[in-house]
Amino acid sequence: MPFLAEWERWSAELLESHLSFPMLSFYRSQHDNQSWLSSLTAVLDTCAVFIALVKDHNPFQAQLTFAISRHAAVDLSLVLKCPPLTEYHNRLPAERLQHLREALQGVGFVLQEGHLADAKLAELRSMYEPFVNGLSKRLLFNLPPFVHERNIADNWQRSALKRAPELSSLAAPSTGDTHF
Repeated sequence: MPFLAEWERWSAELLESHLSFPMLSFYRSQHDNQSWLSSLTAVLDTCAVFIALVKDHNPFQAQLTFAISRHAAVDLSLVLKCPPLTEYHNRLPAERLQHLREALQGVGFVLQEGHLADAKLAELRSMYEPFVNGLSKRLLFNLPPFVHERNIADNWQRSALKRAPELSSLAAPSTGDTHF
């Protein structure tokens, strides 16, 4: 999974910049639904799913990315004096996990089945969710849902006039010119 390598590099840079300059942790995006903490949490969620649920792939890159991303969450919690929370909202109840499984299978992933795979996912989540929830509370950043209940528009698609189309519908027509 090449995108996991990019996320691993991003997590390492986040860790270095925010540990060196903790004040950066308090800066917000101009969009209320975006933050570095949401991104870090989404990276951890994705890695946990790949490690615990997805069959027939080498988990090594997901494990490396998970390790550096969890390291970032833990160290930033320490630097910002955010104790991990033991009580927090479950972002992946059983019905949402089933929806996630169906969505992944629908796009061609072969998944591990059964209680052991679900338990592994829960174990991985327990390794980072207390920390990202503590950071969320301290910084007043909302965490993203583990799985969105519906298809929502990206910020670039929103305006006062009308919603822009999905990316897939923006494909340029073929001109027959193979130069570009």
